[in-house]
Amino acid sequence: MCYKRILPFVVVFHFIFGKVNSLQDTTFINIGVMGSYTTPGKVPFWMRSNQYGSLPLDNLSVSLISSLYKDYSHTKNTLIDWGAAVEGRLNVGKKLNFNLIEGYGKLRIGVFEIRAGRSKDIMGLCDTSLTSGAFAVSGNAPGIPKVEVSILQYYTLPFLGKLFAFKGNYSHGWIGEIKVNMMDNSKTTLKTYLHQKSLYGRFGKPEWKWKLYGGFNHQVFWGNEKQYYGSNYTLSDWECYYYIVTGKPYGTDSIPSSKIGNHIGSIDIAYEYNFKNVGLLAYHQFFYDVGALYHLANLRDGLTGISLVNKHVSDRAFCWNKILAEFFYSINQAGELWSPPTPSGDENYYNSDQYVQGWSYNETGLGNPFVGTRTYIKEDLPADPGDYFINNRVAAFHLGCEGSLYEWKYIVKASYSMNYGTFGTSEVGHTLGKIRYLPMYGIFNRTDQFSSYIEGKKELKNKFNLCIIAAFDLGNLYYNSLGLAVMVSRSF
Repeated sequence: MCYKRILPFVVVFHFIFGKVNSLQDTTFINIGVMGSYTTPGKVPFWMRSNQYGSLPLDNLSVSLISSLYKDYSHTKNTLIDWGAAVEGRLNVGKKLNFNLIEGYGKLRIGVFEIRAGRSKDIMGLCDTSLTSGAFAVSGNAPGIPKVEVSILQYYTLPFLGKLFAFKGNYSHGWIGEIKVNMMDNSKTTLKTYLHQKSLYGRFGKPEWKWKLYGGFNHQVFWGNEKQYYGSNYTLSDWECYYYIVTGKPYGTDSIPSSKIGNHIGSIDIAYEYNFKNVGLLAYHQFFYDVGALYHLANLRDGLTGISLVNKHVSDRAFCWNKILAEFFYSINQAGELWSPPTPSGDENYYNSDQYVQGWSYNETGLGNPFVGTRTYIKEDLPADPGDYFINNRVAAFHLGCEGSLYEWKYIVKASYSMNYGTFGTSEVGHTLGKIRYLPMYGIFNRTDQFSSYIEGKKELKNKFNLCIIAAFDLGNLYYNSLGLAVMVSRSF
């Protein structure tokens, strides 16, 4: 009798989640112990950049890194499926800390996915495994907890002969209490949220050798506008959200017209071609922050990349799987003397007049790591106190390669950058409309930097893995540093 009562629930559970033993093909557990050493007080650039917050402590430390993943079924194409992930890192050294790198649950219904929690995200068209970092969200900081609805894979529209395909996302995130410069020039902390969306299209049938890609992403920090603007604020909550989503400027007789919150994103294009033995992906991201791109005033800035993928990976002693070359340029910002004037002035990438720490989360930049805060930059280099990101005018060359050497899988990264601070520490100063404010805190002259990273992984017996990492910084932007790490992990 009891079995008959619970039978409907068993049937529903079985339909949605599948049999328990089916988890064996989709569930992965990894436990690793890492010992690391870095130059005291310094962690090399590529050991701390684009790591989703998974960083070692400086000097000598030991880390316990554990993860559990349940992915969608690879063998059954069901209408409904689910997944979840959790990854954490415990660091023990001169201090003790724990970081939650990932923690989310997800549900797939047809081509749609609903995800809630913290996840490892990159936003923008680029080679996600070797890139120096997308402009909007590069995986440099821990993920902001959010609820998201998305189409993750390009969905082909069959009624158009599979010529067009689309994907995108729409999400709401919780940033927490962060420091804000109020309209009356005072400072306080306000509860802040994230709005994020993207839409990307692909032109070209799946079987074609070439395809074109294009789209945009849009992120906004916002929240507690009534408290921020004061008694002259006139919008309802839903009207405010409409202004945030659309980027429509808001203003009154006593409030200067501007977008609500801090908006940032990129407009991206890409070209893909499949040769017989090599796949090519070429892409470019156009940056937008406070409005110069609308006036086509910062078109010189952008992230440009070419990625080559080897289609015929062999068992030879040496084999390359992927090679990447990128050029990151953010010097222009519509702030040069010859730049066309814009109402919002120079872009001052990642900095914000409203949010004290700009486009960052947990004191770490969310975008490309070449744009840096004072945390790691040499103290003798000048900085405008109004800028949280004190070096956002950068020209950087970045190379990456991954492949195999005998029984080792390797990743190599090397970057050379020329750094010019911000317009606040340039000879021409910051701009607002046609007004130019000359620098008051010194000149940040060209400063060169080289950073490199090499990682080797080898499979041992009984599903154990060995990973060895080495990285170093050499130049005048960061203090010279060296980092070494060895990790032994066991996968289940």
